[in-house]
Amino acid sequence: MCGRYAASRRPEDLAGIFEIEKWEPEETLEPDYNVAPTKEVYAVLDRPLKDVEDPKPVRQLRKLKWGLVPSWAKTPEGGARMINARAETVHEKPSFRRAFTARRCILPADGYYEWVTGKQERDLEVEGRKKRPRKQPYFVTPADGSVFAMAGLYEFWRDRTLPDDHPQAWWVTCSVITTEAETTPLAVAPADGPHALADIHPRMPLMLTPDRWDDWLDPARTDPDELTSLLTPPPAGLMRAFPVSTAVSNVRNNGPELLKELEGPEEGTLF
Repeated sequence: MCGRYAASRRPEDLAGIFEIEKWEPEETLEPDYNVAPTKEVYAVLDRPLKDVEDPKPVRQLRKLKWGLVPSWAKTPEGGARMINARAETVHEKPSFRRAFTARRCILPADGYYEWVTGKQERDLEVEGRKKRPRKQPYFVTPADGSVFAMAGLYEFWRDRTLPDDHPQAWWVTCSVITTEAETTPLAVAPADGPHALADIHPRMPLMLTPDRWDDWLDPARTDPDELTSLLTPPPAGLMRAFPVSTAVSNVRNNGPELLKELEGPEEGTLF
């Protein structure tokens, strides 16, 4: 799954990476090292501009809320539960299938966090001696330092309780597509820790390599079978993972120190 990630790149940098044609300075977000569900995040998408005669899609950097609310939902309350969409079923689930064929995006990140229950803690849990095991967070990121381009979906939802001219009348929300975690060795693995992403968690965000960006974002592509072929995981061996401070477990903590690599798991959270 993907329940927390880091996104520190400035919009100017993202504009260069993704060849952005339009973004609004007033939508600029501060670097966020602890992105959690319901937060506003950057999304790259191809969509025609409003009030422009040319219907050609334009590559945009938009600010969306993480947690997809389907257009048919009566209330937005379920959005916090729809932060992820499974690649295996995204084409058929009522909450995601419309967006899958018409509203796809890329969610740029530095990488994502995932938590592992340490061996000693797991043993105690099995013995019934501890009910809430302490988990060690790991940060997963491209080994070459490139952007982690997560495949995503976005959707529009109209709040019928508000007038048309109200600034919050329309919600634009998104979800991260996940896939099975890699079982092959990491490009760089911690000496005392997991050696494959599947050792950390059975799921991971689907990362799109640059050669798939245009096809994924192209709104003219609407055939589910053709789009499903784009959900193939990237080549193995592109990622690294390392332990970080358990401070990231508190959503109120935010700062570059959360990405500092530890020499090993914190005490009490040994892998």
